[in-house]
Amino acid sequence: MDHPFSRTRRLVIAGLTTIALLAVVAASPIAPASSAIRTRVVLLGTGTPNADPDRSGPAVAIVVDNTAYIVDAGPGVVRRAAAAARADSIPALGAARLRIVFITHLHSDHTLGLPDLMFSPWVLGRTVPLAVYGPPGTRAMVEHLQAAYAKDIEIRLHGGEPSNKTGYGGAGHDTRAGVVYRDSLVTVTAFEVPHGKWPHAFGYRFQTSDRTIVVSGDTRASDAVARACNGCDVLVHEVYTQKGFEAGSPAWQRYKLQYHTSPQQLGELAAKAKPKLLVLTHQIYQMDASTEEDLIKEMGEAYKGRFVSGHDLDIF
Repeated sequence: MDHPFSRTRRLVIAGLTTIALLAVVAASPIAPASSAIRTRVVLLGTGTPNADPDRSGPAVAIVVDNTAYIVDAGPGVVRRAAAAARADSIPALGAARLRIVFITHLHSDHTLGLPDLMFSPWVLGRTVPLAVYGPPGTRAMVEHLQAAYAKDIEIRLHGGEPSNKTGYGGAGHDTRAGVVYRDSLVTVTAFEVPHGKWPHAFGYRFQTSDRTIVVSGDTRASDAVARACNGCDVLVHEVYTQKGFEAGSPAWQRYKLQYHTSPQQLGELAAKAKPKLLVLTHQIYQMDASTEEDLIKEMGEAYKGRFVSGHDLDIF
């Protein structure tokens, strides 16, 4: 039986006329070629609201040395991080070290794992509250979640259960576009992206000493993503299949046009952005009306650069 996290990767490289298939298992992740590279991208969740057991909710970790910076908090984020910490020897993703998250927007599939991030790592030894950065409304969400778990906090602190007194909950920060966080390892810049009726939705650019990583968040095609990337090392971008789009009802088609990005649009965007590697995530197949093979074919027709369709626990 295959390892549960075994994956067949489909990597398309400019100049090839066929799809190259690379078998990669969790013990042999897709990783930067040079051992000197300090920055890695770990896909913790590549899913959508669909209840796909193979794809947890949206979450990406940018790991620099021994520090992890999480983007989005979809369902399953803490356990997926624990799986990466164990299977791929990434101690930065151990639960007690999950200390900071950047939220792209407040859709439920991107935030249902937020209480998990706020409280589970505390139970497992984290000694500081989770720092949460995101668009306006983030601070209120964190405060409401903290209030919702007040009884849990009270019992764990004062009910005889061993616990530290400082690591629970979170500190929410409403941010605007621009530099939202900086430390000795990374500068994080938020930029506005168009996502339907949301008044504020962000993508994020992570600049480290050796790599530039851009995460699109959920967005329809936007030149803001291309400008943020501008030759970046890795661009992590959402996408839906054209075949799935055509199989959807008129209401779903109208929705996708306003909220998400087609392969053709993403191919045009990536040609402007010029990433060294384009990673597809949050792949929308429209209730099994299309497949990953359809997506690979459509992207191969739309874009001649290097791209890969991501799965949970892939590492780049």
